[in-house]
Amino acid sequence: MSAPASEVVFEALGDPVRRVIVRLVAAGEQPAGAVVEGVQRLHPISQPSVSQHLKVLREAGVLSVRAEGTRRFYALDAAAIVAAREWLDALVADPLTSLANPLDALSTEIARGARERRNAVPTVTDEAPRPERRDTA
Repeated sequence: MSAPASEVVFEALGDPVRRVIVRLVAAGEQPAGAVVEGVQRLHPISQPSVSQHLKVLREAGVLSVRAEGTRRFYALDAAAIVAAREWLDALVADPLTSLANPLDALSTEIARGARERRNAVPTVTDEAPRPERRDTA
């Protein structure tokens, strides 16, 4: 499986219940029942709702799951942490990196417009008529 995209990781972590789940699992692999109990101590939430949050975290690549018989054990996926950390490190190093391409495109469009205006052939309506000069000597 490839590393999760940082955007997906941050979207998954956007919910406070999911952040609680991640904190619980960060301490080490946890059985699903323990995760449900830990979340329910802090939030009034049903077991199916916790399961749905676990599914979102799995699909985002934040958690991995291991089956042992009928039990499921959840663990933090290191690749998600690496993806999030790299994104944050890049933000600290050069916060405008993600904006470079759109700004370059804007600069190109401005230059193109200026060039088109310079190269435009004036039409009769664009230019006011000039009075003819008469030499009076």
